[in-house]
Amino acid sequence: MKNFDAKRETERVIDFIRDYYEKNNLGGVILGISGGKDSGVVAGLFVEALGKENVLGVTMPCHSKDEDRIDAKLVSDHYGFELINFDITNTFDSFKSELLNLGNFDLENTKNSDINLKPRLRMATLYYLAALYSSLKGKTYLVAGTSNKCELFVGYFTKGGDSVHDISPIADFTVDEVIQIGEYLKVPEKVLYKKPNDGLSNQTDEDKLGVKYSDIAKFIEDENTVEEDVAAKIRKLHNGNLHKFNIPTYRKTENE
Repeated sequence: MKNFDAKRETERVIDFIRDYYEKNNLGGVILGISGGKDSGVVAGLFVEALGKENVLGVTMPCHSKDEDRIDAKLVSDHYGFELINFDITNTFDSFKSELLNLGNFDLENTKNSDINLKPRLRMATLYYLAALYSSLKGKTYLVAGTSNKCELFVGYFTKGGDSVHDISPIADFTVDEVIQIGEYLKVPEKVLYKKPNDGLSNQTDEDKLGVKYSDIAKFIEDENTVEEDVAAKIRKLHNGNLHKFNIPTYRKTENE
């Protein structure tokens, strides 16, 4: 793996954020704080770039573990930004109850729909709060994305959910690089080294994907460095999720 200069890259990302905000006359940022490393690192980057007073963290439990909220508070306490809790459990349950009007479905039928509904509700919550705080504070708040390069490469995100955001500071960093940035930013260790999971399905990310993030990072750099059976899984995930990146749009042409 290539050498990674965490200090240099961290400072470059901070400059990137500041420049974008200055050029577009923006004010603050809102992001979901999951209690994991990615949101912890993104929070740290924005606090450094904009100041803690311009960062709003949001926890959005939905049949979630209490540990996630506790870990999210570790991050907000460490950096000193405001953290609010917006429980979407009742919203999720109300949505699910409407299914009774369509028929009876077992848990296996709705499993994937349920998992993906949660990030979509969270996306709607973040954008609602961004608009609200923009009005309250008299300055524009953006919604920050928290996906890393490994997740994005294999399409491990939800269309209309965590794929929707206004600025993406860590999308070009692998999981290991994100951790190194987190070490430089002094993200709380309990959060930074926590085994990654989506907080939705009670499975780790790597359990769901069937591959390790370290192998995805190796594959991105040189697929020949990964065992062929693992490379095949990564290739299948990547190719099978390409539809998430582009929406095919018909363009009319003049008749010849």
